[in-house]
Amino acid sequence: MLRHGQTAWSKSGQHTGRTDIGLTQDGRAAAKALAPHLRGHEFGLVACSPLSRAQDTAALAGLRPQVITDDLLEWDYGAFEGRTTTQIREDLADPGWVIWDAQIPSGQTPGEQPEDVAKRCFRVIELCRPYLDRGEDVALVAHGHVLRILTATWLGLPARDGRLFALETGTVSMLGFERTQPVISLWNAPGLPG
Repeated sequence: MLRHGQTAWSKSGQHTGRTDIGLTQDGRAAAKALAPHLRGHEFGLVACSPLSRAQDTAALAGLRPQVITDDLLEWDYGAFEGRTTTQIREDLADPGWVIWDAQIPSGQTPGEQPEDVAKRCFRVIELCRPYLDRGEDVALVAHGHVLRILTATWLGLPARDGRLFALETGTVSMLGFERTQPVISLWNAPGLPG
């Protein structure tokens, strides 16, 4: 799994769901730095979010997605889109507010609850399963919260347990198996220098 490189909103801490924001120069450099992790590796499937920050990360890392799927879109934050946690806490007069515990209200988009995102993640896992069953690897290029919820779903945990997996921009992570048990094989690894 590759999380896209930095954007202006990821740098500022703004919740960036469906807004299509491009990579910063640092984000582009981080995406390029992921290429050594992938060079020479064959994937049975490469799937990507349709948003430009994910597609650009895939291209800069040397991947060519065969599937562009809305199931890898970032969590739809509804009325919280573009807002920072600090701003939302001030607006709600709730200093302990966190997105993982919130009910997501509609805004310019309908918004999703974590369990809605987990349903999409389950479909992504089902898309990958035939490749995994044949012993092939799959690359997914997407966004921080959706990949965290996908990880929770992979591990059989509730969607809201995605909160447990901090995931930086421009990183590569791997899910796999220990015998038949779904596990995290690598997490939040930055690209290699150069």
